[in-house]
Amino acid sequence: METERIAAGSVIMASKSIVISTGAGISAESGIKTFRDQNGLWENHKIEEVATPQGFYNNPVLVHQFYNLRRSHLNKVQPNAAHFALAELEKKWEGDCFLVTQNVDDLHRRAGSEKMVSIHGELKKARCVLCKTSFSWVDDMSTDSKCPHCLQLKCVRPDIVWFGELPYFMDEVYERISKCDLFVAIGTSGNVYPAASFSEHATAAQRIEVNLSPSIVASSFDEVIVGPATEKIPQLVASILNGQFKI
Repeated sequence: METERIAAGSVIMASKSIVISTGAGISAESGIKTFRDQNGLWENHKIEEVATPQGFYNNPVLVHQFYNLRRSHLNKVQPNAAHFALAELEKKWEGDCFLVTQNVDDLHRRAGSEKMVSIHGELKKARCVLCKTSFSWVDDMSTDSKCPHCLQLKCVRPDIVWFGELPYFMDEVYERISKCDLFVAIGTSGNVYPAASFSEHATAAQRIEVNLSPSIVASSFDEVIVGPATEKIPQLVASILNGQFKI
């Protein structure tokens, strides 16, 4: 009888899907600055200067310097308890568990998450503006960098989705969100679209927001958990895996 109950529980768990969406707040506790400060600056730069195609066209040297510093900073920080908890959830959850991050750092992957997409690109990737190929890039980048695929010079840019460009993987993301049973948004401000509208597409799911303070779209969630991600996410993951939180 006990075996039958366990088997039945496993079937239920396997039939449930979870989608996690993360923003800058989850990496802030690792020492990575959030997207912009109260003056609208991104690490003392105007957004238009370092996060738009026009900014790159106008001053590629500045843009490369900006992202080189951010790439270098990644080597000085580590995943935190929230990153590791989400990797554990993916590993132990018998149903589908999928992570969508707006962050361009690699902390989720270093913590062990594998079933994930980075919709705004990745700091440790580059893209060729000529052949459109994306590839790994861990060193400094400059206007003289060569594309390893088409071998052309002066055509490599950070593989970051800038303002005015379309985020990656959106068809897959919307499909997964629309079909999931639990949607959790972590460390997001609600200011940046399309991620700010994700909860509106999770019409069949329980929806939870985890933030230091409620976001501007908090009303679209069924539950808002207020507190540090390093504290609240391990607690939430534990309650899901031990069956205290019912999906």
